[in-house]
Amino acid sequence: MAVTTGDDGWLGIGDGEAGMGAAAQRSQSPQARGRELARQGKDLYMECGSVSAAARELMNRHQDLPSIQAHRYAAGLSQDQAAARYNTVAGNQTTLGGTTINAWESWARARGSAGAGSPPSFASLLILATAYGRGPHGTADETISPSDLVQEAYEKLGPEDQLALKSVAARPSMTATSDALQPRNAVVGGSPGVDNIIGPDFNLQVPTIDNGNPAICAFSLPNPNPGQLLDLTWNTFGFGVQRLMKQIKSLGRRLNADICFGINEAGLVMATFLASAQFNRSAIGYLRCHRVKNEVTFTKESHYPETVEAPVIVICDFEVKHADVVGLVARELRARYPGAELYFAVFGAMTKGNSLEVESFDDLTGATIMKAANFEAVFIAATMSPPGIEPPLELR
Repeated sequence: MAVTTGDDGWLGIGDGEAGMGAAAQRSQSPQARGRELARQGKDLYMECGSVSAAARELMNRHQDLPSIQAHRYAAGLSQDQAAARYNTVAGNQTTLGGTTINAWESWARARGSAGAGSPPSFASLLILATAYGRGPHGTADETISPSDLVQEAYEKLGPEDQLALKSVAARPSMTATSDALQPRNAVVGGSPGVDNIIGPDFNLQVPTIDNGNPAICAFSLPNPNPGQLLDLTWNTFGFGVQRLMKQIKSLGRRLNADICFGINEAGLVMATFLASAQFNRSAIGYLRCHRVKNEVTFTKESHYPETVEAPVIVICDFEVKHADVVGLVARELRARYPGAELYFAVFGAMTKGNSLEVESFDDLTGATIMKAANFEAVFIAATMSPPGIEPPLELR
């Protein structure tokens, strides 16, 4: 089997690759083949929301693809990028290069052959599993078992590494699925010294499309300092955007947005992420709100992209409290885009009572105004308590 590494660090696989005809293999360079597998891996990650699940599907399609390489493709990384991510996870105490990643994958791909590449150590597999668990954007924290990376080459490892992998695999925490995702360095129910406290997940019934899935899985954001705004970290912000993406995928049908509108700067950042990662780089709109006393208007800096007739629009807002900003936004967009379908994605929704794990949509302070806006569907990443949350870098 011919194996080469392209200038961009994407590994190409030669004539032995399953799932391709011989003529197609001959006509495609190893570098192009690697980029194609990387594209498939990233697309599968967007569909599955899990590196492990995407890697399994990629291996089902290409049966000669080793698990360690499939996980890299599912994480959206070239060999050089994987090495850089590895060094970051190791606290930059290592200087791993793409050639080492190549050697590990060549060893796994050899399937019993001698002299091809070199095996990763148990310690290296632990770091690599954490690195790939961060996903294409580096913000996830999926738990990947290091033994999954070498599942087809396990018996080729040394006896000490085999025993170590068996020991780790027996621990429940190492076999958790992507459903247990938490933002990196976040603590659940503990001290917020490093990151925000992330409360438990809970299911909530929200307004949605006809025959759609009304159940979303949100998380709570406990405030350790009641009466003060809760400053969010980038980890928590990214985790919330990922949660919105997961809810959108679970709508009940594929949602293809023509425009993602962001309300103010924090909403614009959310809209940019969603437009790029979820909606195939849809157009991005911007609504900058100006408040004078109790009146809200939109400034001249607002941007309304040209689009198709009766477009599908996803509106992104950072938080919903008592003010009827979303109602004003809905009226403005319906006037500018007649016949538009409006969907609403909000990071944080304030609750009426002390409990953040609300049992009903009506337990949210903004329930009435969101219903009155008559959105096709509503997505909510998290619930919060008064006085609310503050986005990273104090985005407005």
